[in-house]
Amino acid sequence: MDLFFMIKAGVLGIVEGLTEFLPVSSTGHLIIFSNLLDFYSHTNKEFVDMFNMVIQLGATLAVVFLYRKKIMDTIINLFPSQNTPPKNSGMYFWLMICISCIPAAVIGIPFDDAVQHYLFNPLVVAIALFVGGVLMILAEDKLKNHSQRPLTAIIITPKQAIIVGLFQVFSIIPGVSRSASTIIGGWVGGLGTVAAAEYSFFLAIPVMFGQAFLNLLDAQGTLVPNEWAALFVGFLVSFIVAIAVIGSFLDFLKKKPMKYFAVYRMIFAFLVLAYGLFFPWQ
Repeated sequence: MDLFFMIKAGVLGIVEGLTEFLPVSSTGHLIIFSNLLDFYSHTNKEFVDMFNMVIQLGATLAVVFLYRKKIMDTIINLFPSQNTPPKNSGMYFWLMICISCIPAAVIGIPFDDAVQHYLFNPLVVAIALFVGGVLMILAEDKLKNHSQRPLTAIIITPKQAIIVGLFQVFSIIPGVSRSASTIIGGWVGGLGTVAAAEYSFFLAIPVMFGQAFLNLLDAQGTLVPNEWAALFVGFLVSFIVAIAVIGSFLDFLKKKPMKYFAVYRMIFAFLVLAYGLFFPWQ
């Protein structure tokens, strides 16, 4: 077993766990840090791109763990009943999640290979990080709903689900950030920041399961034991780190504006471009 390969996989797992639910683009950060760590020297670009997608499922499982009570409630109250109005049923909640997933599935699945081939590079990430940061500042200034009510205290409407789903499509571009695009979509739909962030957490569950399944299905016959081990390490580390990050992120959103993340995105974008001037990216 390649020890350095496993260590680098663990570092990338930390990066993923830290950034998956922050509006800074976990995919963009993984592309950058895969280059910085020279992760490509241990395998091939196809595996690295697949690795960066699959370990995001580890962070997503942290949502399943932390929101297990909410998820169990939706299962127990799956169908409307005398004590459960239709819009409070689990079926309604997951239907809204499915509606939000449709736009990204329709556009993302057919073009997934092309996106990974042409857009998974530091230049695209840097541009998307910077432009996304500017748009975050503008959107927060014009659209932000200051309600602090959590997702459990509101009922998502089909219109809101569609709007969030349409904004999620932009996250297909690495560097845009699924979290940022869905939170902005939530603002456009009238959601408060906390509710929009929590909705984006749940929206990640089917999206990341689907992406991970498709990527593993494509690569399973070509992976060697060393690569399976790296996947396991990255997956596990991202799960553990994400558990610690999610609660802190929600606490931050209750007190501070999103512009702090926007400024970070723009600074990081310039650092990526500056580094690329002196050292060749993969």
